[in-house]
Amino acid sequence: MKKFVLFVFFVSLSLVSSRAQSLDYPVEIGAVFIIGEASSHTYKYIHFPRPNFIIKRGGIASFKNLQGKKVTVTRVTKDAKGQSVATITLVSGRYFFGSHKYVKVAIDEAIAAEELLKA
Repeated sequence: MKKFVLFVFFVSLSLVSSRAQSLDYPVEIGAVFIIGEASSHTYKYIHFPRPNFIIKRGGIASFKNLQGKKVTVTRVTKDAKGQSVATITLVSGRYFFGSHKYVKVAIDEAIAAEELLKA
């Protein structure tokens, strides 16, 4: 009887913990976020192109103008490591840096690091 009670306890504990992990922060297509402040000089989880690629496509590589801009999620996928990767575009319909229509984001990590804030 003692073994059965322990077995039921551990099974219920594992079910509760797996349920909590799957409901951390569901991000849906069309969700609106605000780009927050970078933790260092650049954003770590928002994968902006390198400055030489921005300049090569005719854009201006200035990260100062991004803070406070509203973005919307257009696509959410999983990468090879199982992390959620979202594609974002500006709500205004303009291009990032004047040269890139969309940018990819490690969405869970960006929200945790406050690089993306819920609007």
